[in-house]
Amino acid sequence: MTHLWVRAEQRPNEDRVGITPRGVAELVAQGMRVTVEESRSRVIGIGAYRDAGAEIAPEGSWPQAPREALIFGLKELPEDGTPLVHRHIMFGHAYKGQPAGQVLLRRFAAGGGALYDLEYLVDVEGRRVAAFGYWAGYAGAAVSLFAWAAQRAGGICAPVSVWPNSPEMEADLRAALDAAAGAARPRALVIGALGRVGSGASDLCEKMGVRVTQWDMAETAHGGPFPEVLEHELFLNCILARPGTPVFVPASAPGDARRLSVIGDIACDPDSDFSPVKVYDRATSWEAPVLRVHEDPPLDVMAIDNLPSLLPLESSEDFAGQLLPWLTRLEALEDGVWGRARETFEQHKPEAGT
Repeated sequence: MTHLWVRAEQRPNEDRVGITPRGVAELVAQGMRVTVEESRSRVIGIGAYRDAGAEIAPEGSWPQAPREALIFGLKELPEDGTPLVHRHIMFGHAYKGQPAGQVLLRRFAAGGGALYDLEYLVDVEGRRVAAFGYWAGYAGAAVSLFAWAAQRAGGICAPVSVWPNSPEMEADLRAALDAAAGAARPRALVIGALGRVGSGASDLCEKMGVRVTQWDMAETAHGGPFPEVLEHELFLNCILARPGTPVFVPASAPGDARRLSVIGDIACDPDSDFSPVKVYDRATSWEAPVLRVHEDPPLDVMAIDNLPSLLPLESSEDFAGQLLPWLTRLEALEDGVWGRARETFEQHKPEAGT
């Protein structure tokens, strides 16, 4: 019997979950065993999972789960260096040379476990089957516009926190923009506009009355340079860092002539050698949403790496709905999307002891 163990997220400001009670009920009905850990932060209460037929376990007890259980979470595991003996379904951020990712892979090698990375859960044409992208783009554009409004008011972006839903986020943002700039709005360039992330970013901008220049592969195929980025007040990067990704914002940009004042690096991969935004080197946070990389004129970079968590209910329901059809196929872990994810892990994992 397949046993799916849904762990509590242990990262601060992470209220999302990858499966809803409706999904648990469907898996249980097909004969799967599902355990859900208690959580102090999960946006959906534990009672709904119990009612759906899940077994309930204490928060953080997954290391003691049966060896055959599949441990399912979203964000990072505790960085305690312990060998990982289970098979984990999660976002590993481990295949692009990220230092923390290399540590994670060595832990799998030491324990004999395996990573089924949700970012690399793809169909036969290489398209991801489930992603938080739309809400990442939506929330990332919103925080970037909060940063622009703060600049117009002579300050820097204030801390952000969870919104119960997107209409409340929109209302708060519209009020901030109006207070800082009246009817004025920046012009935004969205690169990756045809993808999930870019669609969310563009939708939010349009709701705020922001004019959007939408670029995708056709506009970036020449490889750069891209002076148009500096001609927009707001740049939203929605392209994941991969080998061959062009540089959209070179290291020289802060000192160049520019209208650009806020970069929203929604894809947020500053640790990768392939990052297309070369003016910063670390992610930002809810407490400090932007990094000011130049003072006069100001240039701020927004690079929060868990943006969908700002809208945890909507983003969880959306992602869980996309992923559920594939969770129902966990009994065939060596085939299809799961088999491809395992092959990707095997290609990247180090030898035990290295």
